[in-house]
Amino acid sequence: MASRLEDYALIGDCQTAALVAKDGAVDWLCMPRFDSDACFAALLGDERNGRWVLAPTGPARTRRRYLDDTLVLETTHETAEGEVSVIDFMPMRDEAPDVVRIVVGKRGSVAMRLEFTLRFGYGLAVPWVTQVDGGIQAVAGPDLVQLIAPVQLSGENMRHTAEFTVRDGERIPFVMTWSPSHKPRPERVDAEAALDETTRWWARWIAPCKVEGPHAALVRRSLVTLKALTYEPTGGVVAAPTTSLPELPGGQRNWDYRYCWLRDATLTLHSMMAAGFVEEAQQWRKWLLRAVAGDPSQLQIMYGLAGERRLPELELGWLAGYEGSKPVRIGNAASDQLQLDVYGEVMDAIHLSREMGLSEADATWSLERKLVEFLEGRWKEPDEGIWEVRGPRRHFVHSKVMAWVALDRAVEAIEEHGCEGPLERWRAVRDEIHASVCEHGFDRGLDSFVQSYGAREVDASLLMIPLVGFLPATDPRMLGTVRAIESQLLRDGFVARYRTKASVDGLPEGEGAFLACSFWLADNYLLQGRRDEARALFDRLAALANDVGLLSEEYDPRARRLVGNFPQAFSHVSLVNTALGLSRERAALRRGR
Repeated sequence: MASRLEDYALIGDCQTAALVAKDGAVDWLCMPRFDSDACFAALLGDERNGRWVLAPTGPARTRRRYLDDTLVLETTHETAEGEVSVIDFMPMRDEAPDVVRIVVGKRGSVAMRLEFTLRFGYGLAVPWVTQVDGGIQAVAGPDLVQLIAPVQLSGENMRHTAEFTVRDGERIPFVMTWSPSHKPRPERVDAEAALDETTRWWARWIAPCKVEGPHAALVRRSLVTLKALTYEPTGGVVAAPTTSLPELPGGQRNWDYRYCWLRDATLTLHSMMAAGFVEEAQQWRKWLLRAVAGDPSQLQIMYGLAGERRLPELELGWLAGYEGSKPVRIGNAASDQLQLDVYGEVMDAIHLSREMGLSEADATWSLERKLVEFLEGRWKEPDEGIWEVRGPRRHFVHSKVMAWVALDRAVEAIEEHGCEGPLERWRAVRDEIHASVCEHGFDRGLDSFVQSYGAREVDASLLMIPLVGFLPATDPRMLGTVRAIESQLLRDGFVARYRTKASVDGLPEGEGAFLACSFWLADNYLLQGRRDEARALFDRLAALANDVGLLSEEYDPRARRLVGNFPQAFSHVSLVNTALGLSRERAALRRGR
């Protein structure tokens, strides 16, 4: 059975990532990319679907940490006979992806066990395994994995096992390498040299970070996590390295997050730039411009790691799902939805990069003009909205607000940056959208903006209204909206996205509190001058991070556990932005003007 999400740590090489549990099991790994088939899929099934265990044979007290601000994980086990550490990491890639695990004797002697169960194709395909010098080789179709191990491996029940003892001062390295089965094998990795190189690489990367304050360590860990979720060849940032981790255990809200969402662009750009990582912001912006290039009518809400458009959704019936949560899905059908807010997100991201002085291609403004011209004729249409609902399209208020953002940023580009365009016409459309939202998206009886035109429900996405500059946070309508969200969506101190029992999304009700929304409420408190409440909420949210500083998409306050895909980029981006606002390292939380 898979561990609780709180018990996992992340290792990766900025092209893919693995989840390592406290009990020493690597339960999730896709190779060679984040969105490739998993070769360890026990996270969504059981040990028969693939995992790699390195742990003491008997009871142990366990603690773990990342080595400084790196993605090198050290898990220490204390037993009655001694103490041992397992150092887990993925070296920055040269020829092929590797997972390195070094067992280090700290005190006395500790009996250890290894279990290596490889299953390609998301836990389905049993490979053909042969002996090679120093280890084993497994092949199934296009995939080949070598495990180099300085201990005797025994094959049984379609897996390999070993038992060995590590003594004080000993270091026993294990190296797993993936490569295409039809190509020559990559050179073998020197585990100790790779450890030194990987540690130095992360130390160099984090060096520009100048974040200070009481949560500086957690902010740095979030930034390292965001970097780990960046696909280095293209600069795209995946929402999470996992698929189908449920928003409520046993439920159906199980989605594949191993793709790049456009709406993450602005928040990611802001957090990276504010923390001093200009190169990462530039690469993410380049990915964004490549992904959205083309016919504006074909703009998608998400893309593959290199900007791929086709992300067909499939169900994997052979996997039981995390804690029985089915179906297990790969691909994401939401990529075909109409979500008008992404036009505003793209325009806001480009505007923000322009404000921050990032260089831009000559064709950038031409692309922006096409996006805005398309939106001029479509903003009055209903859509599926920010939460990718699978119910009927509606006139979601957040979508209209973000359409206003697109026109507003286009107007600012003309007024403040000398770009050429139909200024008066776009001002008029911008004002028309603003008036529409204020008239049809605000319920005077509730004294609040609502989820969609004519609805009586509120939605946490309304908290973005002051963050994008649509209205001040102190506007009476926003004060009323925050009160309504506190009344309807604040549960046990955390914010839900919306009331799922309203059936707006066409799915059975029930999910955890969405962590990014809770950070948005803290941002609103801060902008309203409620600094103590903002800090108290931030502290509650920060306390949800597990022992190595990682957050998932949501939190179940009743079960007191993390839920949803893990770790979640959106949660960590929101943590960074709120923390910087509280520490006054940003001039303002509000994006735009």
